[in-house]
This record gives sequence, structure tokens and C-alpha cells, in this order.
Amino acid sequence: MSGAAERPVLKPGAKPITGPGAVSTVEPVAESGGTAVAVATPAQALPALPVRGTDFFPGWRGPAVPPSWPVFGAAAAVGATVAVAVPLGRPGLGWFVCAVVGAVAVVAVGRHVRRGAPDRPAWRADTVDAAWGLAAVGLAGVAAVRDAPWLVALCLLAALAAASIAIAGRHFRSIAFAAIAVALAAVRALPWAGRALREARRSAGSARTVISALVGLCLLAVFGPLLASADPAFGRLLDDLLPTVDAAHLIRWAVLFALGAGALLGAGFLLLGPPAPPTAHPAAPLPLRRVEWALPIGLLVGLFALFVGVQFATLFGSDAHVVATTGLTYAEYARSGFWQLLAVTVLALGVVLLASRFAPAPSAADRAWKRGLLGALTALTLVIVASALSRMWLYQEAYGFTTLRLLVLACELWLGACFLLVLVAVVRLHAKPLVREMAAAGLVALLALAVLNPDRFIAAHNVTRHALTGELDQIYLATLSADAVPALLELPQPQRCDTLTRIATRLAEPDADWTSWNAARAAARDALADVRC
Repeated sequence: MSGAAERPVLKPGAKPITGPGAVSTVEPVAESGGTAVAVATPAQALPALPVRGTDFFPGWRGPAVPPSWPVFGAAAAVGATVAVAVPLGRPGLGWFVCAVVGAVAVVAVGRHVRRGAPDRPAWRADTVDAAWGLAAVGLAGVAAVRDAPWLVALCLLAALAAASIAIAGRHFRSIAFAAIAVALAAVRALPWAGRALREARRSAGSARTVISALVGLCLLAVFGPLLASADPAFGRLLDDLLPTVDAAHLIRWAVLFALGAGALLGAGFLLLGPPAPPTAHPAAPLPLRRVEWALPIGLLVGLFALFVGVQFATLFGSDAHVVATTGLTYAEYARSGFWQLLAVTVLALGVVLLASRFAPAPSAADRAWKRGLLGALTALTLVIVASALSRMWLYQEAYGFTTLRLLVLACELWLGACFLLVLVAVVRLHAKPLVREMAAAGLVALLALAVLNPDRFIAAHNVTRHALTGELDQIYLATLSADAVPALLELPQPQRCDTLTRIATRLAEPDADWTSWNAARAAARDALADVRC
């Protein structure tokens, strides 16, 4: 009797709950006569298992259908291009070819998606995405026209991020996630593609297509060598187009093909099944009174105003004024304060962004105070940016231009552009962070730096400085890339030969093949061939 009383008893008409989600628990139930019985219930209190792939992006379920054969074809084309065109050694034309083929393939997949989804984003959004894509192709093209390794590396990394942002569109609230969205989608696309391949195994038509492609490759393998042996010119063309095949090359091609094809499948996964557009959540103002946020901002504005007043006297004063007030020369004065001003600029940008987003402005008076204080802080910080730029320019004029100094100068200019964007947002009381706009300004600055040709710019200014002062750092100039050769040709002897000989030694080794061809290196080799030392 006692054993039967301990056994769980079901209510009349209830069914036992079984399965992986059921856990036997006891729940007292009042029956006639006041006897307590137990009933098996599901463990509703246990947390539900997370859906795979949606932990970070709950609205990103992925495509509802497996990839079609046009998507696989585009992935194969991109993978083959990446495997063949990525340069083995020095960066060159191959990166630009990969970018162009990838852009064309993504556009083709996008058109394929558009046929099945008539409701597309507004034309404005498409234009913005196209601008990011064009920037990515342009940044990849820097590898074909510039030789400076640091510049090419920065441009290629920025090109990958810009391409991912172009494909992701506005489906990610964070631009950091948008910059890696294609990589995330490529991982999630593996089971998606596997599903299509499993279905294709049961299709006779798909098997015939694969067999047809293999037959075509066999025909090329038979007739290609025969035609190459029949005509030496055609044979040399095939030798240039088809590099030497060995185990190392095969492994490299396989890895690069997988990366290229995976990237395109990730792009297709993102285009066919994008995450749900992020819901706009307006920033909740902090429960602050006007004086609680305006007082610290006002004190900071007063400090900046005092500093700017001193800076105006220094910027427009003479060298004698600087020496009399600071005890330093212009060059020493410039070097002593630039890094502090750069830190002030970055911190002030953070203060303005936080205050713009979280400072409450419910009334007209609050909005006026917010515009006035943040606008004044932004304007004063722009003057500090101008002071930092002036200091760095004076410093480089005194001690010579270098890559690091020029790059820091470009970063300061970019920060100035960010403050101009923030100033417009402050006037409009736009609380949304301008992260995408700032990132776009950074891409524009990087492209402008590539157009400027930094190594040639540095070499030209150091050559001019040598003509005026007689000072020249030949050891540093000899470390510059082939981009600097046209400017270094203006050096007098013997400095010209001493500097160019070291660059010529690095350029003596020819480019491996067409994928490594570079316009700057080709022009430098032609120019150095005419130099007689």
C-alpha cells in the first residue's frame, strides 16, 4: 500500500508526458476525500535550449531554401579566381582582379535574389551599399599601383571590411558586426550548402552536369599540351597563365579556393536570408536635471576656451614669441605637445558623443542649452585639432617627414572630419551615433592617402628640405618603397646613387608573374635603368 501511494497518479483523462523535454515531477492535486495524489508534468521551469546560430542574432534564421546552382557557380568562379590570382609574393594586380570578379559575382547573386524577392530596400540604401562596394574595389586596386607595404596592407584590410559592410547593408546595428558579417555567414553557410549537395545527389540532372564539367576539363588537359607544343608563342602564353604545379601549389590553391568560395557562399547566405532589420530603440535619456549634465560640460568648455585663447597667440605669434613664452623653439614646442593634443581630441570626441546621446532635452530651453554647450565644445575642439595639425607640420618641417608622422597627421585630419560630422549632428540634435559615417570618412581618408602617394610625398619633402638645409637622412630614405623613386631622382650626387642603389637592389628580383605586377615597381625599374652611378 505504501509503495502504491508513492507512485505518481495521473488525473482522469490525462496522458503521460514522454519525450526529451519531459521530466517527471510531482504536483499535489486535491481529489475527493482530500487525498493528495501526484501528477507528471513537463519541466516548464527549465530554460529552453538555444537555437543554433541565433545566440548573437536572434532574428537571423538564414535562408529558407538551399542555395541554387547559380550561387554554387558564382562561388566556384570566385574560388577559382582567388586560387589563381592572389599573388604568391609581392602584392600586385591579382588583388584587384579578385576584387572585380568578387564584386561581379556578388552583383549577380544579388540580382538572382531580387528576382525572387520583389520587396527590396529603398534605392537610397542600395546606393549606399554600392558606394561601400566601390570603395572596397578601389582599396583593393591600390595593391596594383602603390608599392608601400604598410599602405597596401591597410587598404586590403579596409577593402575586406568595406565589402562585408556593402553586402550586410543595414541589417546589423553594429558596424563592427557588419564588417565581419560575411565571415560569420560563411561559417553558417557550410550546413546550408551541404543540404543542397545532399539533395543534388538524388538528382540525375545535377550528376550529368558534374560529369559534363569533368569531361570538359579532360578535353582541355588533352588538347592544351598538344596546341602548346604546336606553337611556341601559344606555349609561352600557357606557361605564363598556368603556374608550375607541385604539391605546395596544389595545397595553396585548395586553401585559397575554399576561402574564396566560402566567402561567396557567405555573401549568398547573407543576401538570401538576411537577419531582420534592427529595431530602432531611441536612447533613453538619463534621469538628470539640466544642471547635472550642463555643469561638467560647461566647465570643460571653459577650460577649452582658455586653452584656445592661449593657442591663438602662439599660432599667430612669431618664433621669438614662442621662445619668450615657453623657452622652446618652434620645432621643440611642436614635438612636446602633439601627442597630448591628440589624446585630448579623442577624449573630447567621446564626451560629445555620450552627451549627445544621453543628455536629456525635453524642453526648448534644454535643447538650446544642449546645442549651445555641445556646439561650443565641438567648435573649440576643432581649433585644438588645427593646433595639433600645425604642431605636427612644424615638427616635420624641422626634423623631416616620415611614414609614421604622416600617418598620424592623416589620423588627426580624419578626427577633424569626424568632429565636423558631430557638429552637424549636434545642431540637428541627432542622438544616433555616427559610427558608419565616421567609418566612411576613414575609408575616404585612406583612399586620399593612396592617391597622395605617401612615400613619394615624404621623399619629395625631404629632398626639398635637403636643398634648403643640407640635412638628409639617407638611411631612412633608402628604406622607402618604389613609390619614392621619382622624387629621389632629384637628389644631387652622390646622395642620389647611394640612396637609389639600395632600392634598386630590392627591385632587382622580378615579379613572380602577372598577379604580382605593380605599376609603381615597373615605373621604378624603368627609371633606375637610366641612372648611371
